[in-house]
Amino acid sequence: MQQTILAIAGKPGLYKLISRGKNNLIVEALDATHHRQPAFGTDRITSLADIAMFTETEDVPLMDVLESLKNLEEGKKSSIDYKKATGDELRDYFAKILPAFDRERVHNSDIKKLIQWYNILIENGITDFKEEMKPTEGDNIDDRQKEE
Repeated sequence: MQQTILAIAGKPGLYKLISRGKNNLIVEALDATHHRQPAFGTDRITSLADIAMFTETEDVPLMDVLESLKNLEEGKKSSIDYKKATGDELRDYFAKILPAFDRERVHNSDIKKLIQWYNILIENGITDFKEEMKPTEGDNIDDRQKEE
């Protein structure tokens, strides 16, 4: 079964979709607790497969960026401490991953979140970003909720 990894606005970390209810989703936190909780239509829920990073030309899917980060780190957790790194250190590090990133539209907080998410995925054994997290193709949770 293909895993669907979600980000929920206003909630830290990442979540794995466990089940769909009539008016909510059941998600499991990808942290040490693995706490299960409902996510409702009022939450801004986004699949990681539906996110892209800004570049100077066209946007690059987050899965490609995560794959590039995995190749740089040889499948290990990130070598930079995103909590303590300066803005310049973050941008230099990110330039190794995505050299053509749009330096005006990609903020330091975006780079920190990317590294945090990458580390969470690696810690949970999710390393095949191309296969496990394909775009949802017409099943975007935000769009589906607007129709209800």
